[in-house]
Amino acid sequence: MTLQLPPLSLYIHIPWCVQKCPYCDFNSHGQNGELPQQQYVDALLNDLTQDLAYVQGRKIHTIFIGGGTPSLFDASQIQRILDGAQTLIPFEDDIEITMEANPGTLEHDDFSAYRAAGVTRLSIGVQSFSKEKLNLLGRIHNEDEAKVAAQKAKQADYLSFNLDLMHGLPNQSFDEAMHDIDTATALAPPHLSWYQLTIEPNTLFHSKPPQLPDDENLWQIYEQGQQRLAALGYEQYEISAYAKPGYQCRHNLNYWQFGDYLGIGCGAHGKITLPESNQIVRTVKIKHPKGYLAADKYTFETTDVVEEDRPLEYLMNRLRLMIPIPKAEFEQRTGQAAEVVQQGMQKSIERGLLTETATHWQLTPKGHMFVNDLLSQFI
Repeated sequence: MTLQLPPLSLYIHIPWCVQKCPYCDFNSHGQNGELPQQQYVDALLNDLTQDLAYVQGRKIHTIFIGGGTPSLFDASQIQRILDGAQTLIPFEDDIEITMEANPGTLEHDDFSAYRAAGVTRLSIGVQSFSKEKLNLLGRIHNEDEAKVAAQKAKQADYLSFNLDLMHGLPNQSFDEAMHDIDTATALAPPHLSWYQLTIEPNTLFHSKPPQLPDDENLWQIYEQGQQRLAALGYEQYEISAYAKPGYQCRHNLNYWQFGDYLGIGCGAHGKITLPESNQIVRTVKIKHPKGYLAADKYTFETTDVVEEDRPLEYLMNRLRLMIPIPKAEFEQRTGQAAEVVQQGMQKSIERGLLTETATHWQLTPKGHMFVNDLLSQFI
């Protein structure tokens, strides 16, 4: 089988936050004085220039500006990034450009300014509408600021906006979790990310664990929350993503479908297919802002995804999605024949985790609950 070039996305990492949240294991750094916005944007564009060989004639169809807190950067600097990127690589006419934003860092005029800079989709980090929970999570905004941010995103003519919401928070009751869902959906976001708080290594919560809801409460929150979202017309298309019809996040879909993406900025990851050499490579950029800003070469590490690892890597991503898996997509994205995973797939079918047609595999409801069991067939 021959590898085929998948769609190409661009991830841009802006690593600074006002302060580090106790649950966050992303590459983010608390703001200390004035941010080197001009210098960092210059470095981002130099970084992208060094990755141009990976483009291979493609246009960029999605961009995601993440962090950190990208909304700490002025709209003029966001526009410099996007204009510079488009000078280097053509954009698709209907490109989706998402930027993460913290309600506590947005002024009212910023919404229209970021839209005018080229951002088409805003992802607003709400996490909760409870003052107590926001304080426990180290968030710098309050409930009213979160509501205003959603309302301003609507008024600023974004093509879509997302609210990020967490559940399973410290000492969170069922009623509190449902209140967060009800408050978020009343703001009518086209897209909602709703995911469980997990305690990650190298975080403050890991060294000082909070009291989290027990498994029974977590299951009740998850089950009832899904039912409420479905009743309101939000379709679950990925493990933690829900959208109104036509508002799925195309950038994240490209990740989970094992598409390609350039990653620029501190610690940014990229994944690139090279059909001529039958390679799939992953890239990581220099992690710390000081080292990144002082660099001549921005790539810290490049590793090959060897052929025998590709089926598992593809499935680890693709099984996050609720839509069927085309066997042709598996072959095009991994360069492997579908037969190489057939034995493991058959075992999963016999266990009721999967169904199969001549052209597709599809997780069953049971399979969505036991994805790790299915993946264990390919380790």
